[in-house]
Amino acid sequence: MMKVGLTGGIGSGKTTVAKIFELLGVPVYYADDEARRIMNKDEELRRAIEEQFGKAAYKNGDLDRNYIAAKVFQRPQQLEKLNALVHPVTIRDADKWMNQQRTPYTIKEAALIFESAAAGQLNYVIGVYAPVALRIKRAMERNKVSSDDVLKRIDNQMDENIKMKLCDFVILNDENELLIPQVIALHQKLLALAEEKQVS
Repeated sequence: MMKVGLTGGIGSGKTTVAKIFELLGVPVYYADDEARRIMNKDEELRRAIEEQFGKAAYKNGDLDRNYIAAKVFQRPQQLEKLNALVHPVTIRDADKWMNQQRTPYTIKEAALIFESAAAGQLNYVIGVYAPVALRIKRAMERNKVSSDDVLKRIDNQMDENIKMKLCDFVILNDENELLIPQVIALHQKLLALAEEKQVS
């Protein structure tokens, strides 16, 4: 089983790219969605989050995402503490899930593949790149937030140019280059790489 990461900053369109891979029959693990599920279901992690951020971190049995966001997104040290609790559990869950798949390769979609040290468990990483102005516009429209809110999120993420240099492949999602042909071409390349891996 070949394991591939898919990453990009907020508003880059990595989820759109992931959905195209899914249409091509590739199983995708959505790390952000699964992290939210785990933060609600994993009792040990719930206790650790409550210890760190207080009982108000959970409301009516579910993680209060607005409360947590207010606690961490303007306080880098608090964000690091949250990530230190959540990332190891999510990385283990993703690895287990990927090992259960039976396709030539599978994808883990996550914003923080390099920051969380998850890249070490992946064979390749795909980056989705979009210019920052376009990323801000998309995130504002999708999340109904101000440009300042988006910029705060961007400031908490790795520099996009550095991130793309760390990736093995880059898909350009700038509304000029067609997205689907890029994904199909990369899918064919990854199938060939997976076949080579099996032969060797």
